[in-house]
Amino acid sequence: MSIDRPARNHHLVRGFRFSLEEAAGAFGDYGTLLPIVFAVAAVTGMDLSLMLLFFGVAYIVTGLAYRLPIPVEPMKAVGILAISGGLSAAEIAGVGLSMGALLLVIAVTGAIGPVQRLLPLPVIRGIQLGLAVSLILQSGRMGLNDPYIAAGAIVVILALNRFSDREVSALVVLAIGVLIGILGSGPPAVAPMLLPSWSLPAPEALLRGFLLGTVPQLPLTLGNAVLATSLMVADLSHTRVQNRSLLLSMGALCLAGAPFGAFPVCHGAGGLAAQHRFGARSGGSNLISGVVLVAVALLFATPQLGAVLPFGALAALLLFSGMALGRSAWKSTDRRITVLVAAVSLLVNLPLGVAVGAAAAQLARRNGAGAAR
Repeated sequence: MSIDRPARNHHLVRGFRFSLEEAAGAFGDYGTLLPIVFAVAAVTGMDLSLMLLFFGVAYIVTGLAYRLPIPVEPMKAVGILAISGGLSAAEIAGVGLSMGALLLVIAVTGAIGPVQRLLPLPVIRGIQLGLAVSLILQSGRMGLNDPYIAAGAIVVILALNRFSDREVSALVVLAIGVLIGILGSGPPAVAPMLLPSWSLPAPEALLRGFLLGTVPQLPLTLGNAVLATSLMVADLSHTRVQNRSLLLSMGALCLAGAPFGAFPVCHGAGGLAAQHRFGARSGGSNLISGVVLVAVALLFATPQLGAVLPFGALAALLLFSGMALGRSAWKSTDRRITVLVAAVSLLVNLPLGVAVGAAAAQLARRNGAGAAR
């Protein structure tokens, strides 16, 4: 374990480093995490403190397991369905249990291998590109609700990147945002959380959670949280994270948290891009993020907490995270297929985008083989 001296190092390293850069990177993915969690709590009545507590614990466990800044995020398709009123709290627990069990089965049986063979590199890059554009668009929507703070945060990030050798822009932006929030709405109320209780959803909630949440989420999880994440680790480091390992960690976290009121979690290339973009290079970043989330959950997680952190600050973080992920996606060996996957994913949905991209890749491969003969 070491404490880093200021340095701009773009490669991930296995281990635990603690510095201002790691702290800034620890908050890099909050632009995705916090808006979804706050919105889900408001719509479904799920306990905000419990959700933040389990995200914090998951960050710590993941950091210790991988010794890399592997992100922990809410499952996005499930989050969108919950926010739109399509899933109840019990059905979300059903998603966590069914998704967790399914991911463990895929890991143990090695079923991710055939999936990976069906999805060549340009298709995976297309998943990344579609997510990058989605993050940038979401940033714009959030920024329009808080335009002055969003614009100011963007200026701060650009200025710090231009004039400082230390990647601490996320830390500075969040600190300024919290200060503005406290000045505008007062400090967050201290509200110690209650101990979580264990319960299982009724069979009908479990079934509805599987059909309405797990089925549409699974392609996104396999494509982005597994294949695209392992690819991005390889892009950013001299090490690799196995697909099976990502499946096991997500499955175990979902199964462990669902009975206690946790939201289903996944990893993700977008989160890794965000944390890396703002300074995370080691597992120390995950530990910092986890400790902060646990502390907030134990002491401050009330519905009013969202007012303390302006969404304009989160929008700025999300914008630069999307741009970083887009640069990684553009390394594709066949940008035509990559753009096709991204376009269909954005215009229709991810499963169709992946299917169209896989078919196009197969066709291109056959045409190439035919031309070679």
